Amino acid sequence: MAAPRAARPARTAGWPGRIAVIGGGPGGLYAAALLKRLDPAREVTVWERNAPSDTFGFGVVLSDETLGGIRDADPVVYEALRRELVRWDDIDVVHRGHRTTSTGHGFAALGRRRLLEILHARCAELGVRLRFRTEAPPAAALAASHDLVVAADGVHSRTREAHAGHFRPTITTHRCRYIWLAADFPFEAFRFETAETEQGVMQLHAYPFSADSSTVIVEMREEVWRAAGFHELDEAESTARCAKIFAEALGGRELRSHRSAWTAFRTVVNERWSYGNTVLIGDAAHTAHFSIGSGTKLAVEDALALATHLTEHAALVEHGGAMGAEHDTLTEALAAYEAERRPVVASTQRAAAASLRWFEELAGHVDRPSRRFAFDLLTRSRRVTHANLRLRDPAFTTAVEDDFGCPPGTPPMFTPFRLRGLTLRNRVVVSPMDMYVAEDGVPGDFHLVHLGARALGGAGLVMTEMVCVSPEGRITPGCAGLWTDEQADAWARITAFVHTQAPGTAIGVQLGHSGRKGSTRRMWEGIDQPLPEDNWPLVAASPLPYRAGVNQTPRSLDRAGLAAVREEFTAAARRAARCDFDLLELHCAHGYLLSGFLSPLTNHRTDAYGGTLDGRLRFPLEVFDAVREVWPEDRPMTVRVSATDWTEGGTSAEDALAVARAFATHGADAIDVSTGQVVPDERPEYGRSYQTPYADRIRNAIGVPVVAVGAISSWDDVNSLLLAGRADLCALARPHLYDPHWTLHAAAEQGYEGPAAPWPAPYRAGSRPPPTGRRE
Repeated sequence: MAAPRAARPARTAGWPGRIAVIGGGPGGLYAAALLKRLDPAREVTVWERNAPSDTFGFGVVLSDETLGGIRDADPVVYEALRRELVRWDDIDVVHRGHRTTSTGHGFAALGRRRLLEILHARCAELGVRLRFRTEAPPAAALAASHDLVVAADGVHSRTREAHAGHFRPTITTHRCRYIWLAADFPFEAFRFETAETEQGVMQLHAYPFSADSSTVIVEMREEVWRAAGFHELDEAESTARCAKIFAEALGGRELRSHRSAWTAFRTVVNERWSYGNTVLIGDAAHTAHFSIGSGTKLAVEDALALATHLTEHAALVEHGGAMGAEHDTLTEALAAYEAERRPVVASTQRAAAASLRWFEELAGHVDRPSRRFAFDLLTRSRRVTHANLRLRDPAFTTAVEDDFGCPPGTPPMFTPFRLRGLTLRNRVVVSPMDMYVAEDGVPGDFHLVHLGARALGGAGLVMTEMVCVSPEGRITPGCAGLWTDEQADAWARITAFVHTQAPGTAIGVQLGHSGRKGSTRRMWEGIDQPLPEDNWPLVAASPLPYRAGVNQTPRSLDRAGLAAVREEFTAAARRAARCDFDLLELHCAHGYLLSGFLSPLTNHRTDAYGGTLDGRLRFPLEVFDAVREVWPEDRPMTVRVSATDWTEGGTSAEDALAVARAFATHGADAIDVSTGQVVPDERPEYGRSYQTPYADRIRNAIGVPVVAVGAISSWDDVNSLLLAGRADLCALARPHLYDPHWTLHAAAEQGYEGPAAPWPAPYRAGSRPPPTGRRE
């Protein structure tokens, strides 16, 4: 299919002159109204295949930020909306009959039908042509006859589909079914309520949108939906059944529907938002789960940004500037629109994905105490945090802290935690970070300063990098080891410094073997790239190179090799005990040797150490048992695992639970939950605290303590994760590289001066920020 033509800038008012808008939802209508208002000379036409009164859903939530943008762009629309808005501050979370109320949240909503009526009226007043009950011509035809085509045709966008090869959409269908309904009375607050039925857990989301009406959304996992028989019910029967299930929330009242149907949410992401003179906005370009109330907000903000950039570039066209007549100003305007909106949308989609997953995993959250459940729900998207909730509702936050066991004036991160015979004075862990500066496996002065500085910096537990159990088990020539007494003596020097100069700080060792990811260059010389010379032979579960044609093919370990490696781990553990490490962690993650046995992507064995998960677990458990036998009884052992491989066919959620359960059964005191780095073609879903949902699931499904890792960057994140019950300890890496005293500074910033974060005597003068230059 030929590309839509790119409109040339005509040096006349009204550029772009003819505009087609596909889709008469809030985003399309508002874009049409703005574009016409900003330049009345434009000819703007909206095609909407439904009747003016048809709508899907009932209420629309708008933020103060969005309303502010509407006010600045079109005061007429803003005033009409302002008169209709229903405002409230509270969120009610109903869990096992107990209602917890949190205040200070600030919502504004109105009926979707009323919103459309306001926008219809404004479009008509401005002279926008509204063509209802009319299917839009194909996008390519509109692009040929118009200067600009705005595709606001929703999640099932035909425009996007017609040019899928260019927009390159990714559409992900999720695991819950939901239905939009309404109640003919106003809820007092935004209400979340769970119903634990024989078929499974169901969720109600409800909020008022007028003086006499509320939106009610019922959501549940697909398997719960089918077990409950909803797939066999028509619209009226489903509506009545939902009203019965949530009768207490509804006060026995009925629910009503309007062309309501059960559906699964689809997340839409596009690599590009424009094609020639056609541009996507709203759900056609991107979707965000309804549980964070951002669909209409994003569409309206898209319209605002699009109109703004077109106006700015139209001014350049009108006044000539340095551009020639052939200069493609429309392409620049659409690129500027996308550049402004894409980061905002990506951030919203990350928050929405976290919220969506929380509700998908609802059954794993309901056993929390009611107040903690409410805190967990409120902070599920990571946008609302402990500090944010403390500002909004200090009484609620204090009650959650009291339930957690925080002494007065003590943030959650500064409460102690016990693992076997070791009590950590706070919940902060310096995550293992490979330094690659050891000489023949011997840690030197760099390691002493690196680990010593972070121990002085106040963390409850400081972990070494992965310490290799043999020369062949190194990742790089610069990796530290524990296969000789010389190495052990060097480590003992470091543990002695920590115990003497930073009393109360624990230091742990992480033991591992590189497996197929060994014999590579130091990270800054080319991560995962083979050495140019002096390579050593590799061993692994199966003879599969990390990168075919790049990395060395390892030898598959036979029985004798397995026994030898197991003995290398136990010998290193004995040395670690003599070094006086407080904790030992077995590295079974990130595609290294033991991780390579666990993942089906890297273990293709047909003997007793492969095949089913029980077989793949056999050798890592044998190593764990051997190490636990020689490790002092009173000292804890943890295990780091990759809870997903971030690629199809890898470790599943059920596998991760089974792996964690097996290690816990064998005596692991905590599971350090990481993800990925097992295969090079992984596709992680990066974002703030992006790995913590995996820790959360393991902790609450198995009941084993967990260490959460992965882009936890602030003390507010740590407090939020702990209070919500998603983790017991939080490991941070890069923040500790940026600031060795991260934990002490976190205490100072929160006004905490208690025993969980003592400043070393020589540093006490620096326990408060130094004065800065005077500002008038």
